[in-house]
Amino acid sequence: MLIRSWDRGDEQEWRDWLAGRDFGLLSANNPDGGPVLVPTHFLLDGAEILLHLAAPNPLFTAVRADPRVTLAVTDDYAFAPGTWRASATPTSYYASVQFDCTAEILDGPAEKAEVLNRQLDHFQPETPDVRVVPGEKPYGPMLSGIRGLRLTVRQVRAKFKYDDKLPVEQQAAAGDRLAERGAPGDAAAREQLLRRLGRRGGCPVTEPARG
Repeated sequence: MLIRSWDRGDEQEWRDWLAGRDFGLLSANNPDGGPVLVPTHFLLDGAEILLHLAAPNPLFTAVRADPRVTLAVTDDYAFAPGTWRASATPTSYYASVQFDCTAEILDGPAEKAEVLNRQLDHFQPETPDVRVVPGEKPYGPMLSGIRGLRLTVRQVRAKFKYDDKLPVEQQAAAGDRLAERGAPGDAAAREQLLRRLGRRGGCPVTEPARG
């Protein structure tokens, strides 16, 4: 992913943006061809990412051959047509965070139960009494059908592409265009654009886009 100086996100920015986002695309190197891509929920905890997949998932074969993986989360995207921009060149607005990681397969019952319980605490906090215990029903006997993954984060790349290279007046005008168009995704993209504009010292309008 190409990241220019004007659309690079710092750690606080990408962590704030990821709060509430826990679904991404996990990529591993397939020894027999192209990459293995798996959409998946995940749990980010500091420099560690936890998730689980069905045991037959081909990603595990790829990880055994090469434990280097990448998890990407992309959202808040919109298309900006050339008619919106002084250069007449269309572009895409989006936010994307990519984690380069080293993956460890977790296949012991206790390890898998720990992953599932931590995920339950995150995704299903309304049922704190639901626990996965190896060998105990209802979930313990199902553990053989999954494997866990612990991803140790080596590097994070964060990009917030919202025309920060343009003069603040032109960037603000793009926010107005997103509000006027009101297509799916425009409100979220506009929110990010105005937030980035505010960081530059612009004067964004903070009410949500309507369409």
